[in-house]
Amino acid sequence: MYPPSGGRGCVRRSGGHVLQREHQGRPQAGGRAVAATRIISVIGKKNSGKTTLAVAIAAEYVRRGHRVMAMKHASHPVSIDTPGTDTFRHFHEGKADRVLIASPGVRGLFERVADDTDPITLAKQYLQGADIIIAEGFSAHPLPKIEVFRREVSDTPLYDAGSDTAGDWIAIVTDDDKLQADCTVLRFRDTMWLQLLANIAWDGAKVIGP
Repeated sequence: MYPPSGGRGCVRRSGGHVLQREHQGRPQAGGRAVAATRIISVIGKKNSGKTTLAVAIAAEYVRRGHRVMAMKHASHPVSIDTPGTDTFRHFHEGKADRVLIASPGVRGLFERVADDTDPITLAKQYLQGADIIIAEGFSAHPLPKIEVFRREVSDTPLYDAGSDTAGDWIAIVTDDDKLQADCTVLRFRDTMWLQLLANIAWDGAKVIGP
């Protein structure tokens, strides 16, 4: 059932457009230390439910009182603006390098970039102050990975035990009762799987330096 109740018992395993919401931020006055930012990636094959899983994990962290930010990798150029709007005209007709729209409670930044850049650089540039960043996609980058795998979408997961990058996987969430892996495997039928996954992801996330 979602959302699950609180708790911290966990299983541990060794081993260009930007939208910005107004947020009060974490306390920094009086020399109080600010917690380090963590980042994890949620990956999977097309239509496996990556966004659904990423949103569920993010909501669980917010429920726990963490400040969550997110990024999504797109393999093709995308446009989230509408032709004919003022921001669209500034960006396309005026050829502005950056266009910022500010409204009560939300801001949007449109920026021209040469490439999609790596997720750590993007996090440092745009997502400062997060407790944890959920990166959807970015499967080719060396980030701790949570894969969602559904049998109705594919016969095999992206995870390959023989791959040099297999150690990046910290968990797989699946409906396949027979799937085995060297990382933690959770089934959707498991009790409190989302809460457990959030604990595993928090402990296995990459800490981003300044």
